[in-house]
Amino acid sequence: MGLLLLGAGALKIGHAPALAAAIAGFHLLPAAVVAPLSIGLPFVEVFLGLYLTIGLFVRFVGWVAAAQFGLYALAIASAVVRHIPANCGCFGPDDVATADWPHVAIDLLLGALCAFVAWRAPGALALDGKLKKA
Repeated sequence: MGLLLLGAGALKIGHAPALAAAIAGFHLLPAAVVAPLSIGLPFVEVFLGLYLTIGLFVRFVGWVAAAQFGLYALAIASAVVRHIPANCGCFGPDDVATADWPHVAIDLLLGALCAFVAWRAPGALALDGKLKKA
């Protein structure tokens, strides 16, 4: 999960205009929110991915990532129901996949996996567990 978020965020960094267009394409957020979100969201994903990968703050970060995937699923489902051909933009400007039900299912699955990680945290390899023992 951590590597997925790291990769998705890294592919979006430096491409704020393309991400802003993808976000705006869902017709859910006011224009004043889209630009700051397109700049900050990639870094949030990178940090969530980094923390999950190294196993730091796993319980908190897992729940945040689960909520994030849940919001993604809701946004995509909203576009599908409203017949808006929104571009997913999940993996940067080269990702031209359209919002559809399989994307909703994948985001719900990823959210469930993040919730499972948070619920079972910290794992045997997590930095959290090692710091707790020290």
